[in-house]
Amino acid sequence: MFDRLKKEHIVASDDFNRWKVPPASIAIHLCIGSVYAWSIFNPPLTREFGVVASSSGDWSLQSVVWIFSVAIVFLGLSAAFAGKWLEEVGPRMVGVVAAFCWGGGFIIGGLGIVLHQLWLVYLGYGVIGGCGLGLGYVSPVSTLIRWFPDRRGMATGMAIMGFGGGAMIATPIKETLLGIFYKAPEYLGAEGAVKLVTEGGRRMAEVNGQLVEVVVATAQQVAAAPVPLQEGVYVAGTGNTGAAMTFFTLGVGYFIVMMIAAFSYRVPREGWTPAGWTPPTEDAASRKMITRNNVHIDQALKTPQFYLLWIVLCFNVTAGIGVIGVAKTMMTEIFGTTLPAIVNSAFAATYVFMISVFNMVGRFFWASASDFIGRKNTYYIFFVLGIVLYLSIPFAAQQVSVNPVVTWLVMFYAATMIIFTMYGGGFATIPAYLADIFGTKYVGGIHGRLLTAWSTAGVLGPLAITRLREASIGSSIRDLASKVDPAAFEQKFGAGLDQLDQLVAAKTVTIARLMEIAPAGTVDPTSSLYNTTMYAMAALLAIALVANMLVRPVHEKHHMESRATAAAE
Repeated sequence: MFDRLKKEHIVASDDFNRWKVPPASIAIHLCIGSVYAWSIFNPPLTREFGVVASSSGDWSLQSVVWIFSVAIVFLGLSAAFAGKWLEEVGPRMVGVVAAFCWGGGFIIGGLGIVLHQLWLVYLGYGVIGGCGLGLGYVSPVSTLIRWFPDRRGMATGMAIMGFGGGAMIATPIKETLLGIFYKAPEYLGAEGAVKLVTEGGRRMAEVNGQLVEVVVATAQQVAAAPVPLQEGVYVAGTGNTGAAMTFFTLGVGYFIVMMIAAFSYRVPREGWTPAGWTPPTEDAASRKMITRNNVHIDQALKTPQFYLLWIVLCFNVTAGIGVIGVAKTMMTEIFGTTLPAIVNSAFAATYVFMISVFNMVGRFFWASASDFIGRKNTYYIFFVLGIVLYLSIPFAAQQVSVNPVVTWLVMFYAATMIIFTMYGGGFATIPAYLADIFGTKYVGGIHGRLLTAWSTAGVLGPLAITRLREASIGSSIRDLASKVDPAAFEQKFGAGLDQLDQLVAAKTVTIARLMEIAPAGTVDPTSSLYNTTMYAMAALLAIALVANMLVRPVHEKHHMESRATAAAE
């Protein structure tokens, strides 16, 4: 059966309409691109027991964010290994395996949520699902480059724009499914009407003669729930966020769509060219640094160009991927406390949706534009403009904390949307850049190996943003705790300031709850939690700018034609 999936059985006739291939590519990328909407799962997964707020037994945001990182790591690793395999077996075989991995990864991840076993979520969504991401990502790229030699950038833009648009479709679907499967926990009453005690940093209340753990939900937290709830005390472990059933439903749906798309793949015969198209002249190709030669997949690893482009992709991705992983959380934390009337749960969800829109549009726009201005010039724009925009985010966050007007929100929104067009554009342009530098014969395999840069970025980005964020949170909490009245602190949390670390670890003390008892005029530090991260991302883009400047045509000694001639002599 699997032999029938190999590329020798899916070679199209010369009269085949090449425009039938892009829809299949886009469909698979729309499915796997839903990984960009991972931040939708952050809130429910961090309160699987508490449901309306995090309880002591719930997973932390830092541990949940890393699931996204693991998926991206295995995307790059599987793409690196599958690239050469893709050249041998063709895109249909790779697409079918991708469907099993991505759909099955959701099923296993959902089981991990039901059992509250985080390692199963990592294995399912992160490892197995990540392999599905890598296989699904590389399967159409080299195929479309061969179908569209006259528009390499546009071709890769078409394929990869689906990946950027995946979250656009997945965001409302995930939100809807989470709402359908959501079950509110048992409500005990308003905070002042329930007798609470603190044991080991946890908030407890007596229910039916037994002390049980409870969570105290704020107005902002109940407003974020998909069903109407009251502010107050809820029993931990009595509700359901709906995350597990959402995972199961998505797994089945994605599997079906990806299987249909994989069976729609066709490849052109060797030497096929579009009717009426002639390759660019040698002078025009030289100006845009487009080679007419080919470099073998293994020989490409011996060139400096491969590693310079690896740095270009890695740092461009690192600068954006950490933000995408916590996009909804970041928007809420920076502007939710300063502009609560505007930045509510619906606004933050829309922000995630718009990230996907601009990510998708950027992939097609920038990749198509690179056909005219050249790949190297396109990346110059990404890095110079990106540095300016990343530095503008801390400025907007600082200003909104002092002067909470919508102007700063608009500035932040515009800056991040442009950043995400260039982030997506970087992904869509790199395969055409590789084809220009190394030739088209092994571009699929070379592209797969270069995606290890994405794996590295999948670790660097979230690591930077979570570590720096956690450090900022810890510093802010200690600073606020030093300003509050000790008596008010003990009355609020049922324990003294000497137990601060324990209370923070149990998620009882947060910046938001400390601000409720902070002296009048105290500035909420939440909006500045990401400033250090943005400065670090701008520095990475500066390094990538230098790497792009150093890219030159590959020396002829690496060309397959030159090496074959040398071997014959």
